[in-house]
Amino acid sequence: MHITRKRPDTLRGPAENFTGTVWLDEIAAPAAPSRLRMFNVHFAPGAHTAWHRHPHGQVLHVLEGEGLVQRRGGEAESIRAGDTVWIEPGEWHWHGAAPRSFMTHLAVVEAAEDGTTVEWHEHVTDYPA
Repeated sequence: MHITRKRPDTLRGPAENFTGTVWLDEIAAPAAPSRLRMFNVHFAPGAHTAWHRHPHGQVLHVLEGEGLVQRRGGEAESIRAGDTVWIEPGEWHWHGAAPRSFMTHLAVVEAAEDGTTVEWHEHVTDYPA
């Protein structure tokens, strides 16, 4: 067992992967053989990810606020505090805050054998207003 009492510094979401103001807090990145990665992600109103996918899928659990999530080819769907979203392995998607609301979610992924957790693509061009 290991208890972490000091968290890594909060990091700003890089502009190449996010639109708007996003803050990332690493919650879990245990040593091998574990491949679990967990972040607490804080989105300002209208902030969101670029299109991306995960080799083993992703779980999002909304802690507060309202947001949106969309899979490629589908409609943007509303998500709210208490909602949990399962995103299939390899499924292109984006997620973030609703246009007029902050949103915080836990993001849980499993790294691939080579250590990668995400493949980033282009920015969202038709974000709902």
